[in-house]
Amino acid sequence: MRIHQQPAYVLHHRDYSETSLLLEVFTAHHGRIGLIAKGARRASSRMRGILKPFQRLLIGWSGKGELAVLTGAEQDGPDSALIAQALYCGFYMNEVLLRLLHRHDPHDALYAAYQDALQRLHRDATNEAVLRIFEKHLLRELGYGLVLDRDVADNTPIEAQAVYDYTVDSGPRRLIHPELNRPTEGIRIRGASLLALTQESLCDPVALRDAKALMRAALARHLGDQPLHSRKLFRRVVVAPAVETIVETSIAKAGR
Repeated sequence: MRIHQQPAYVLHHRDYSETSLLLEVFTAHHGRIGLIAKGARRASSRMRGILKPFQRLLIGWSGKGELAVLTGAEQDGPDSALIAQALYCGFYMNEVLLRLLHRHDPHDALYAAYQDALQRLHRDATNEAVLRIFEKHLLRELGYGLVLDRDVADNTPIEAQAVYDYTVDSGPRRLIHPELNRPTEGIRIRGASLLALTQESLCDPVALRDAKALMRAALARHLGDQPLHSRKLFRRVVVAPAVETIVETSIAKAGR
């Protein structure tokens, strides 16, 4: 089998032998595939420097089975490096795709959602909102789509003013007396937040927080117990310095 000029993104790469790379690639029409990029680390290689995450590519390969051989690669657009927090968001999406996608299982709509998320991150969109919308599409395309528009108890439309108990197995059920703050079986979430996620408009901080809690619970069922490296890296590199800055500022103010 020989494939030519397929849109693709590199999800992960690592050194292989002295001059080659092992790639995990997400393609538009063939899903996730494993490739050997022979000689890609040589200084003379035309592919050197472009086989990196978040760069839109056109690639070709030959062979069947778990690992095929990369036969060509070229950039399909300008250099697309992510920076700052957007970079860690990109790492997170790549890791989730690696964990949840089977090889050779096409997901054209998911590829489009991934590409759209990268473009939004490049435009300095709200990173958290980009991830939540991507996660929603990911779950749907894998066959685990969430019920966001109706109460599963009586099939009535979600009401913005209501509060719901969302269980991942079934969906949202309206709480009769939310003001009592009784324990719920699932995630306590506002109707307005469910509607915001449905409409993919997560401008409200409360809706964004609710969406994060819901998506984390839904994905945990499929990711298993092994922690995500990208989350740990984000906390260590981005969150920890931010906390240190807050502490240092507070100490400085107290000493005045």
